[in-house]
Amino acid sequence: MALPHFSVVLPVYNQGDHLDNIIRGYVAALDGAGIGWQLVVVPNACRDDSADICRGLSSWDPRIRVVELELGGWGRAVRAGLAHSDGDSLCYTNSARTTPEMLVDALRFSADHPEVVVKAQRKIRDNLRRQAGSLVYNLECRLLFGLATWDINGTPKVFPRRYEQLLALRRDDDLIDAEFVMTCRRFGYPIVELPISITVRHGGRSTTRLSSAWKMYRGAYDMSRERWRR
Repeated sequence: MALPHFSVVLPVYNQGDHLDNIIRGYVAALDGAGIGWQLVVVPNACRDDSADICRGLSSWDPRIRVVELELGGWGRAVRAGLAHSDGDSLCYTNSARTTPEMLVDALRFSADHPEVVVKAQRKIRDNLRRQAGSLVYNLECRLLFGLATWDINGTPKVFPRRYEQLLALRRDDDLIDAEFVMTCRRFGYPIVELPISITVRHGGRSTTRLSSAWKMYRGAYDMSRERWRR
């Protein structure tokens, strides 16, 4: 089988209520767009039937690869998925919030502009609390790291495999997105942000809480201290 042009990493956490529909939607949209693809689905620390659904989807279409993890963590799942990806261009995204249309748009833009890193920039959040929390976090990252992007955590993120430093990310937690953008800045990988206005969850419950938001704020501060100690 020829290597896919795009490998798309999809971390999964307790998404059994919508996972089958969304992945089948991705398959239909990617095939309809004529894009050579591979989906790398990473159920991590799931307590529902998500892993069983992933295995069933892999049997249904061999272009779907499953990488199961006992331990959770957004960054851990992203890194594991990238490590098991075969494509010339790599992508990771939040499978609970990314529509098939969003994914195809990001991949098409990347195919037309193979020299850049493509990432989503969400214009609207579910509610004012999430909007405010995101604004605070992005302002913090601007002040601490001098990052010019306005939506650090926005996905899909797409990049060419030759940008190998993005395959050497180390964070296991939500700070991997900040590490991703910092790595692009450090090594001169140009970023283009695609505006996205719809970010409604397909189902399930968001894992973002006040405690997890605080961990991100504190984590970014700790990362800045480590950076200056080097």
